[in-house]
Amino acid sequence: MTTHTLNNDHHHDMDTTDIFGFWIYILSDCILFACLFAAYAVLHNNVYGGPSMRMLINIPSIFNETIILLVSSFTYGMAVLSSYKNNIYPVILWLGITMMLGAFFVGMEINEFTHLYQEGHSWQSSAALSAFFTLVGTHGLHVTIGIIWMAMIILQLMIFKISPVMQKRLTYLGLFWAFLDIIWIFVFTIVYLMGAI
Repeated sequence: MTTHTLNNDHHHDMDTTDIFGFWIYILSDCILFACLFAAYAVLHNNVYGGPSMRMLINIPSIFNETIILLVSSFTYGMAVLSSYKNNIYPVILWLGITMMLGAFFVGMEINEFTHLYQEGHSWQSSAALSAFFTLVGTHGLHVTIGIIWMAMIILQLMIFKISPVMQKRLTYLGLFWAFLDIIWIFVFTIVYLMGAI
């Protein structure tokens, strides 16, 4: 067996390990969010004499948040398509737009939390609000991590340009970003739409 064959086998093993590790991470995040959704489902009516979740939810604002996050998936897809054409500047541009949309989303979420807190509805007010702040806040934290990850990818692209390794990193980040969209659809449906009924 030649050295070249050994190197290819080692590279294949590394790729397999990377993919396996990434999917283990995504599955662990699925379990985390499943637990948070279950806690919210159990506790959402335990308002401790305070206002119900229906009275605290602002659907138009949340709808705008949802549109922003969904559009950010489209812009990320455009970045990936540009990377296939080996054109680095559109990739960086689309990633920058995606980061900006993600930052708007997180900003709107922080604004919602701040508004609730100023009205006296903190995570300590009731079990329902504890579950709400934990679930929505955990998703917001993940989006923030995604934004930081995106900034690191942009920096790496400027240094290393578009390569197979960078393509793989873009793919992993894209799967993570799409996962956050899917989780948000569940949050929007279960917490906000069903909570407003």
